[in-house]
Amino acid sequence: MKENVERAKVLIESLPYFQEFRHKTVVVKYGGHAMVDENLKKQFALDVILLNQIGVNVVIIHGGGPQINQLLDRLEIKPSYVQGMRVTDGETMNVVEMVLVGRVNKEIVSLINHSGGRAVGLSGRDGDLVCARKMQVNVSSGGDLLENAPPELIDLGRVGEVTQVNADVLETLKKEDFIPVIAPVGVGEDGQALNINADLVAGAIAGALKAEKLILLTDVEGVKDKEGNLLRSLSRDELDGLIEDGTIAGGMGSTRPILLTAVSSTPYYLRCSHMRESEPRLSDGKHEPVNKEKSRRIIHRHLPTLPGGHGERSRL
Repeated sequence: MKENVERAKVLIESLPYFQEFRHKTVVVKYGGHAMVDENLKKQFALDVILLNQIGVNVVIIHGGGPQINQLLDRLEIKPSYVQGMRVTDGETMNVVEMVLVGRVNKEIVSLINHSGGRAVGLSGRDGDLVCARKMQVNVSSGGDLLENAPPELIDLGRVGEVTQVNADVLETLKKEDFIPVIAPVGVGEDGQALNINADLVAGAIAGALKAEKLILLTDVEGVKDKEGNLLRSLSRDELDGLIEDGTIAGGMGSTRPILLTAVSSTPYYLRCSHMRESEPRLSDGKHEPVNKEKSRRIIHRHLPTLPGGHGERSRL
């Protein structure tokens, strides 16, 4: 009886959020331990189905770095990285596409469908959903001896950056009430596959769809200020300041493009929030009307840690 009362309480508390987000689009970047822990995978699928059932248009973009590394290890191919991005030659690209499109994507789709949802698996190559160009990065080559030396241009191979998102593909699926599950493999100008950071794809798709929320489901808390405090919200000007003063740097370097893309692309504020055990599924702890000004805020969900390092749950 007590359990039923608690369930009813959660539903009542969630009603304002059901109303606010009905018929709105929420883009979820699915990663971290929620992709490997069996209990979290099931919880994630059920949460996505719940959102879909109450009228939220959910679009999922997934990662798969650990799974790619596992197969590369078996094939004795050593991965290398530059500024957090995987250097991808032709052989590595075959492995990336095999794992992301052929394995991880299909597992997520199957889990959602067998849990009562209606999901469709895609890669960025399907219908030219995600068009891209090859990415190159500049790396300082001077060191201490050559302080003013020009930066070195690094060719990352078949690594891409998004140039265009064909939103019509996703709008068609939305009309039929399907849940798109997208592997972050784009199509280059020559028609070849390009490996793209899943965060970058999520940010670009959120912008193209004018999503109400972009949720990054990961094992880390999110963006912090210089004192180490978690930032609940982030505007474009605030983001620029954090980059300029070096707060967002180092290991967070690859996060900058997604933040800039998402913050710039749509005219809505999004709240940053960190998942708490006591939160209702659609609650950020306090109901707050969406502020429709010319700015944008990022959601970053953190998976609380269990002994052994696994996230506790995948509630959105």
